[in-house]
Amino acid sequence: MRVINIHKRIINQSEKEVSQLFKTLATSNDLVWPYENWPAIRFRDGLQVGSKGGHGRIRYTIIELTSGNHIKFQFSKPEGFVGTHQLRIVAVNDNKTEISHHIEAKSSLKATFFWVFVIRWLHDALIEDAFDKVENYYLATKKVTRYNLWVKLLREVYKRKPFQIKHA
Repeated sequence: MRVINIHKRIINQSEKEVSQLFKTLATSNDLVWPYENWPAIRFRDGLQVGSKGGHGRIRYTIIELTSGNHIKFQFSKPEGFVGTHQLRIVAVNDNKTEISHHIEAKSSLKATFFWVFVIRWLHDALIEDAFDKVENYYLATKKVTRYNLWVKLLREVYKRKPFQIKHA
């Protein structure tokens, strides 16, 4: 199956401002990744091309990087996923920036089943949490995207598994 999954959000800040947040990805002061509620994103050799890492059970290698603006990863796990995902920021105008996350992959039959019933749901919730975190950095009244019932159930099941998911 061909998997395409795209998330976008407009942040009411300049590209320069949002770029500074993106430079903190996978650091001890990460202002992008929602590690408070999800497995942290980590890389063996930091943010550089060739560095291997991931989050939870998902593993990948950084294959492209423009500091603060674009990072592209090649999946290595879960098995059966062949493709990439990327985070990108692009100026809409002087005071607005679009942040996006894009997955493009092919999946085996087993991986397709896992994507349709598990990964996609958790992935979508995680990315919306990340986008909330970026947007909330600039807001006085914080935005919170609520999980649907299926995501809540999956989080309960997986918090009992080898990787730990903390409650929101």
